[in-house]
Amino acid sequence: MGCISKHYLNEYTILGVWKIEEDISTLLGMVDLDTSDKKKYKVFASNSRKLEFLSVRALLAELIGKEARIVYNKNNKPFLSDGSMFISISHSNKLTAILLSSNEKVGIDLEHMSTNIGRIAFKFINSKEKITKEQEKRIYHLYLHWCAKEAIYKICDKEGISIKKDITIEPFDVKESGEIRGSVKTKTINDSFDLFYTRYDNYTIVWTKKNYDKG
Repeated sequence: MGCISKHYLNEYTILGVWKIEEDISTLLGMVDLDTSDKKKYKVFASNSRKLEFLSVRALLAELIGKEARIVYNKNNKPFLSDGSMFISISHSNKLTAILLSSNEKVGIDLEHMSTNIGRIAFKFINSKEKITKEQEKRIYHLYLHWCAKEAIYKICDKEGISIKKDITIEPFDVKESGEIRGSVKTKTINDSFDLFYTRYDNYTIVWTKKNYDKG
């Protein structure tokens, strides 16, 4: 299927989503891997990891051109090699998402939803957060919290942040798409974020962007 969404959030920021329906050989024909990319690609044993890797490169090429290259820091956080834009990447099951901005740091997370999330909610929901008791909305509400926390974690780019203890999502009513607020508080960070969310099929997607530089 390829790129199913290319949305300019403003003149500086692009959000793209790719639905993986191609096979490996088709995706390989759509990208131009450099030496570094080829080394990374060869390490992947599973076809699913290869498809994820290739879909990221294919989507990036669709958004800003085939010449764009991704590099990673010691924490495996992605950057564009030319430093022209901030980038955040997420993939789950058959979807890949990229958020790019030339003037703000970014964070994005997407997840394919499963009923099993209720069993692990205690690992990321804290006492300040309120989850709906409406059964038909509960799974989506939990995934919105999880994805929002992951997006904040990515944009902060700091080690030692606890998803459960340090990041809190303010109470909100569940809709198909909307805006929520989240905050992170540690010994070195005290900041809040506006986050935006939407649902595509059985996927939750949450993203945030901000002029965020705490040193």
